[in-house]
Formats: sequence, C-alpha cells, structure tokens
Amino acid sequence: MLNGTPLYQELYARLTAELKTLPDKPEETCESTLHALWQTSAGVPISAQLALTLELPVLKQQQQDILRDLIGQRIAGTPLAHLSGRQSFMDLEMLAGPDALVPRKETELLAHAAVAICLQLSAQQDNLAVLDVCTGAGNVALAIAHHVPVAQVHAADLSEAAVKLAKRNAAHLGLSARAQFRSGDLLTPFDSSEFRGQVDVLTCNPPYINSAKVANMADEIAGHEPQLAFDGGPFGIAILVRLLEEAPRYLRHGGWLAFEVGLGQGPALVKRLKKNPAFGELRTVLDETGSVRAILAQRSQN
Repeated sequence: MLNGTPLYQELYARLTAELKTLPDKPEETCESTLHALWQTSAGVPISAQLALTLELPVLKQQQQDILRDLIGQRIAGTPLAHLSGRQSFMDLEMLAGPDALVPRKETELLAHAAVAICLQLSAQQDNLAVLDVCTGAGNVALAIAHHVPVAQVHAADLSEAAVKLAKRNAAHLGLSARAQFRSGDLLTPFDSSEFRGQVDVLTCNPPYINSAKVANMADEIAGHEPQLAFDGGPFGIAILVRLLEEAPRYLRHGGWLAFEVGLGQGPALVKRLKKNPAFGELRTVLDETGSVRAILAQRSQN
C-alpha cells in the first residue's frame, strides 16, 4: 500500500491543510482527490468516486512531478473533474471538462426519478421517445439510455461545446446508437412533427441560479465552469418558466416532464404547475434535507 509512503503523506498533508471542497461534490475528499490525481498522473484518468476502488501504482519521478503540479492546480481552484477529465454519474464514468457543467450528485435525484418513470412506461410499451434539454455533458440523457434499453434519447444544449462533449460521452459509453445530440435553444431543435405530441418523457436540468448571485459563487464554479450552464436569469427561473410553457406541445398525453430545481424554488413551481391545465399528476423528489430538488408532472390524459 502506497498510502504510507513519504510522497503520499506529504501530498495528503498539503491537501488537508489547503484544499477547499464544495458541498455539491460530496464525493470529493482529500483522500479521493489524491487518489484520483495519483491515477491520472500515472496515465489512468479516473473520477473521485472510482479512484478509491483501485490500488495506487508506483509513480516514476516525472509522474510525481505531474502529480505535484495537479495538486497545486486543484488547491488553486481548478475543478478536480477538469484535471482528471472524469466524473462519475449514476455509476457511469463520464468524460468531463470546462465545456459543460461538471455533473453533480444532486442531479442524480432527477436522473433516478426519470429512469424510474421510463422503466414504468417500458413495462407497457416496446419503445420510448425521450427528450433531454439543457443536456450539458449529456449525463441525464446517457443515464436514461444506459438504464432503459428501450429508450431512444434525443438531447440538446444551447452550447455547441457542451454538445460536442455530450457526443464524446455517448461514444465513450457505447451509447451513440440510442442517444443523439443537437445544438439549439431549449426545445427549438425538436420543433417538428417527429417530436410534437410524441414524447414519452422530457427531462431538463436547467440553469437556475439567480443572476445576482453568480458573482458571489465560489471561484471553482464561476471561474471555471460555463456561466451559461448555471445562470438562470434575474429570478433563477427564466428557463424553467419557458420549459413549463413549451413542454406540453411535445409530450404525448400521459407523458411525463421531469426537471431539477434550485433550493427554495420547488413550492412556487409546484403551485404554477397545479394551475396549468396541461398537467395532471405531480410528484416531487426531496433531497436528504427535505427540500424539493426535482419535480415530475404528467401531461393531462386529454
């Protein structure tokens, strides 16, 4: 075991003294960070979640120098997933980088709920049409494609750079045949008879941070991740309001809309949905503190 070596102890002590982690990435600890960057230095890029499952290799001097540099960059605020090029999401080892928001554990609440809905529907039909908008790195779309074999997933993002990363992730995970990605604004790329009124499940992890709060966000986010992925406008719900207005046009009767919300936004959006005759049954997904973090709404049956 190399965790008793002088190099390991030196770098672990430095991380313990200097590393600042964010609560939205609970899998990142001093230990998992060191293991992920150690493996990356050895030529094995890996996520923090998976890194602790592998034995550490012996590093050559050049690799030790690379590791020290990576540790320095991480302490300076560069996201771990940007340094390793990997992030775990729904047990999928995904490619990650500055072109899209690093997938978060909190978004797995949305993904798990969407997968459950898809599996429920797949018991009654042989194929599913799924749309995912604001797809970013493609994590929600690809989690559905991976866990629901009958799902044909189409996804889009306004950022062409994010779409390119999502396509690379689809190829990386062997899911390109059932997950296609397009560039465009929200649902605009799907405004055709192929999708209007034909979608079984529509998912979205939109930008939902109030624009006024962006300047006060941690530099690890605001200084390294694309603002387009988290700035939700003056009240943080600009994209969500559009989504609720446009989604009924694409969902079949009985289909489901599933989307993530920011802390504190859930109750008002549930109230808005209850007033919308296009939707019937509503479900909420709570985090471990009891806050609403995802909402599911079924398109009215008639």
